[in-house]
Amino acid sequence: MWVAGVDGCPAGWIAVLMRRDDPLVHHVRVVPRFTDIVDGTEQPAFLAVDMPIGLPDHTEGSGLLPEKLVRSLLGARQSSVFAIPSRAAVHAQSYEDACALAASTSDPPRKVSRQGFNIFPKIVELDALLRRRPELAPRLYEVHPEVAFWSLNGESPLAEPKKVKSRPYEPGLALRRDLLRRAGLPAALIDARPPRGAAADDLLDALAGLTVALDIATGGGRSFPEPPGRDAHGLPVAIWTLRRR
Repeated sequence: MWVAGVDGCPAGWIAVLMRRDDPLVHHVRVVPRFTDIVDGTEQPAFLAVDMPIGLPDHTEGSGLLPEKLVRSLLGARQSSVFAIPSRAAVHAQSYEDACALAASTSDPPRKVSRQGFNIFPKIVELDALLRRRPELAPRLYEVHPEVAFWSLNGESPLAEPKKVKSRPYEPGLALRRDLLRRAGLPAALIDARPPRGAAADDLLDALAGLTVALDIATGGGRSFPEPPGRDAHGLPVAIWTLRRR
C-alpha cells in the first residue's frame, strides 16, 4: 500500500510517496496537476494534503470550526492557519471579485489577503476534483503542517518559525527536520534537496503530511473536529493530525 503527503508548490504539487510496509521504498515527485498523484502509478490509498477540503457557503467569525480549533493549539504559529472564505469567493476570477464575494458571505464582513488569493487556484482544483469524483474523498485528508509538527513535538507549539520575512529560516527548518527524524522517516527523504519547482519548506510540509498519512493508514489519525463536519456538497470538513501518543 502506498501513502502520500502532498503540498502545493510553485510548479504545482509536491508529493512524497512511500510504501507503508517498506519505508525504504519512497520517492518525491513534483507534478502540475493533483490528478497526476491520485491517478499515478502508485495509486496511494491515503493522501494527506495541505490544502482545504470542503468549503463553506458562509463564514462566521474567524473561520471554519477546524481552523478555530487548531489555531488555539499553535501559540505563536497560529497565524499560519488562514481563514478560508466561502466557495463563491474562492472560485472568483479576480482578487477584487474575491474580496467582494468574501465580504458579502461573511459575518463580520471579511475580505481576503493577497497571500490567500494566490493559493485559490489550487483550492479550486482540489474542490472541483472532489465534487466531480466524490469516490476520492475517503482517500484524501486535509492536514496543516504546523498542526502535524505540533503533534510530533509532544502536542506543543514549535518555538521557531520556518520563515522570517518570507525567507527560509534555518533554525526553524532544522527543528522540523529533527522532529521528522524522531518520527522515523528516512534520512534520505528528510535531507533531500527538493525537486525543481518546489522549495525546501514545501518538501518539509509534504513530509509532515506523510507522517499523518502513515498514521491514518495504520488505524490512527485524529481530526479537528471529531467527527469531521460536512459541507453543502458532502465533502469532509476537518483538519487531521497524528493520534495522541
